[in-house]
Amino acid sequence: MTIDLVIVGAGGLARETVATVAAINAAAPTWRLRGFLDDDPALYGVLRAGLPVLGPLDAIADLPDADVVICVANARNPGVREQVVQRLGLPPARYATVVHPSAEVPTNCTIGPGSVLLAQVVLTADVTVGAHVAIMPQTVLTHDDIVSDHVTIASGVRVSGSVLIGRGAYLGAGALIRESLTVGATSLIGMGSVVLSDVPHGEVWAGNPARFLRPVRQPTSQGVLPR
Repeated sequence: MTIDLVIVGAGGLARETVATVAAINAAAPTWRLRGFLDDDPALYGVLRAGLPVLGPLDAIADLPDADVVICVANARNPGVREQVVQRLGLPPARYATVVHPSAEVPTNCTIGPGSVLLAQVVLTADVTVGAHVAIMPQTVLTHDDIVSDHVTIASGVRVSGSVLIGRGAYLGAGALIRESLTVGATSLIGMGSVVLSDVPHGEVWAGNPARFLRPVRQPTSQGVLPR
């Protein structure tokens, strides 16, 4: 029996999640995708990846039996997914965990509700992934890593062992993180950066070796969801 699934957001990550759900259903029918929810009125009724944008986020009240996955991510606002979770106020049981069939997730690893792992993600041993985490293709998390809630990890990131990634952090594509470090909550690691020391909370680091650039700027508007 398939379960209704609604995707919050209608941007790139949302469409990538549609492709992941299709791959899951090809192996074993699991979800019946209903469409997207997004606050941009210009999108209402528009098809994305063959599915309609059903309406604003508040329309989740009209879909009480559907599972939900939040697929919004924005490097300019690392905390956006947590903001959406708080706004919806749904219990953890409502959230789907979506893992591409090509991802490697050993039984000694855990993944929290609402998280999405795209194609060819690898977790090696005793990796903990929190709730509402988005991990893009070909990322590798190695032994004893802890990825806190609401983190976004872009494609091709490599994280060495025993790293703690703080709540709501954003790791840019191709970043490399040395073992036994902490990446602070809501911090932002630039694309291709090589992180060799701890990154404090709420800072932007980039380069090889990565260095402090500036504090993470707080968004000035809470309008429609970022693309």
